[in-house]
Amino acid sequence: MSKTRAATLILLLLLVMPNLVFAQQLFPDLDPAIPPFPGMSTPGTQAIPPAPSVVSTPFIDLTIRNPDTGQEVAFSLQLLLLLTLLSLAPSILILMTSFLRIAIVMDFIKRALSLQQVPPNQVLMGIALFMTLFIMWPTFSTIYENSFRPLADGEINVETAYREAETPLRIFMYRQMQTRPENIRLFMAMRGLDSPNTLADVPTYVLIPAFILNELTVAFRIGILLFIPFIVIDMVVASALMSMGMIMLPPIMISMPFKLILFVLVDGWGLLTGQLIRSFL
Repeated sequence: MSKTRAATLILLLLLVMPNLVFAQQLFPDLDPAIPPFPGMSTPGTQAIPPAPSVVSTPFIDLTIRNPDTGQEVAFSLQLLLLLTLLSLAPSILILMTSFLRIAIVMDFIKRALSLQQVPPNQVLMGIALFMTLFIMWPTFSTIYENSFRPLADGEINVETAYREAETPLRIFMYRQMQTRPENIRLFMAMRGLDSPNTLADVPTYVLIPAFILNELTVAFRIGILLFIPFIVIDMVVASALMSMGMIMLPPIMISMPFKLILFVLVDGWGLLTGQLIRSFL
């Protein structure tokens, strides 16, 4: 046992001695009796670092007081009107413009072509939005020139601005129902009002629902006309598959390419867009 320990100590000395000799040659001035680490280390400190400079926070003061001038009254009313318009903007855009008819027709053409994901609904809504801006641009320009800009310049009050903004929209909605006034008569009768002689006799709260119902009716009529040629293709393809005994094969899978070919050959997007725009003029 003592021989094993002696052999182990000799082996450790043989491994350590070359390292000590190499260190002595590399650092000839280093005293081996003194540990080298404390003299080569960076001295520490116990000082507390200074506190950061105070960051100034802006003070926001929201107060309610009585207006001093008429301009402050006008500004408060303009702000209130702006917030009201922003909250009602989606409903105004969808229900009181051409957006409703265009969006429904775009959805009908997608279903008639048996398309599931292409084009996406966001794309169709974007097309409907920009077509609405194209159709309604004269009306919006009239509202801006006669209502918004005079109100911003302080030339008219809020009530006059509302009347000036309401008139172009009423004219646009009534123009779409000029040849089909049944919906106006329906809502006037449901409200118990006399039969109107002119547009001025129709209240706005009657004109808006009548316009919405008219747009739904016109959009569904256009959708029926769009479905007819594609239904014929579906019936022909289904009859051909039945005659060949391919009962398990879905007819939509075979008819969809033929629908797309027909739609592209007749320039379907151009015809559809042109007819939709002409239906509002």
